[in-house]
Amino acid sequence: MIKTTESDRKTSYRFRQPSKEDGAKMWELIKYTETMDLNSAYSYLMLSHYFSDTCVIAEDENQIIGFVSAFRPPQADDTIFVWQVAVNDKYRGEGIGKKLLNELLNRESCKKVRFLEATVSPSNIASQSLFKGLARTLECPCEVSDCFPEHLFPEPGHEAEQTYRIGPF
Repeated sequence: MIKTTESDRKTSYRFRQPSKEDGAKMWELIKYTETMDLNSAYSYLMLSHYFSDTCVIAEDENQIIGFVSAFRPPQADDTIFVWQVAVNDKYRGEGIGKKLLNELLNRESCKKVRFLEATVSPSNIASQSLFKGLARTLECPCEVSDCFPEHLFPEPGHEAEQTYRIGPF
């Protein structure tokens, strides 16, 4: 669905489904970024084991350099919800986030998917650009709406989250 361009600097990255052995490394990558919400290690073990058909690992020389975690909401079988897109800062700017989403959307598990949703905070310009760029590439709308206001979060200082809904594609 998403086409890569000649400007993508490296094409030898490997993209694959995670296994439960990857959960801890996924957690470490999020911890290393220091800019993303670090969920429990258990959540990454669960994602990599029970949702491996909708999660993608990016590797460079057998080192995890990025991943996307996603799932199909039970009430919307035509939608994939992207929870997190993470790329090691040494590899940013190489189109890996776009390639991870491409790999996800081209999987058999997403064959019936016509919408992609994600929540993004107002200050997360990189994620906003990624999802708006995906909508442009897919030549479809990207609607932004309020999802989780700040007051719903138990810890002070968490920004509101907006839903980015891309599609139909």
